[in-house]
Amino acid sequence: MIVSIIGLGLIGGSVALKLKKSGFADQVIGVDVNDENAEKAKALGLVDDCLVLPRALAIADLVILAIPVDAIRKLLPSVLSRIDERTTVIDLGSTKAGICETILGHDNRKNFVAAHPIAGTENSGPEAAFDSLFDGKTGIICDAQESQTSSYLLAKACLEAMDMHVVEMDSKSHDLHIAYVSHLSHISSFVLGQTVLEIEKDEASIFNMAGSGFESTVRLAKSSPNMWGPIFKQNKKHISDSLSAYIENLQAFKGMIDGGEEEAMIECMQSANDIRRVLDGINDKSNQTEKENQII
Repeated sequence: MIVSIIGLGLIGGSVALKLKKSGFADQVIGVDVNDENAEKAKALGLVDDCLVLPRALAIADLVILAIPVDAIRKLLPSVLSRIDERTTVIDLGSTKAGICETILGHDNRKNFVAAHPIAGTENSGPEAAFDSLFDGKTGIICDAQESQTSSYLLAKACLEAMDMHVVEMDSKSHDLHIAYVSHLSHISSFVLGQTVLEIEKDEASIFNMAGSGFESTVRLAKSSPNMWGPIFKQNKKHISDSLSAYIENLQAFKGMIDGGEEEAMIECMQSANDIRRVLDGINDKSNQTEKENQII
């Protein structure tokens, strides 16, 4: 199995490492528009070789697009036009509906599988890659009915080789739900970081007073703006709706603070504590997946 990965940052590099480690790929070829990234990826052993795009497409059994979502939309149609009929193409973008719409009616649409691994860190670049990034995480396949059986099965096997739990949904539902559980949290972190930096000009005070709560909440603000800007633009309708709901709740909480309504604040926070049940369920699923992998 020859796998060509386009984009050798955190996601692409981690995929490369995992597919090599798991034995899913016999050879991993890298492609990156940034020559420095390509050289780093090769030097770090993320990929076996780096080739120009046409050559990488020509020899691949599986092509994985691990690039920003705007770049995926631009590149995907031409990639599908240049592949052999036996080749499968997967994208790993954080939005799905717009990407899928880009190739509606394409002759090789059946060779494409829209996927989203729910994993990542605030770091970027080839040096940020590590092979356990996807362990126990969820991998989503969207609009599976549009993919031919062989391509769907190969994509599913690829995500499973990355130790992911695979689920399916339609691309529009994906973008709606991901706006609330991923995109909104990143925006909150970016804006919190911006707010603190604007109000607190004394960086020493930030350093001395910031606890683990602040660090964990603002951690996502270190993420790549070049990656997240296109995501926010492509999913703007759902993100705008989620922000409206979030802002409404923030304004309501501000009203409680301004009015000295301690009981109302406590009741609101107790209600929010129910998120623990959701998070515990996610952790239980992750632990169960890890146990199953150990048994296998």
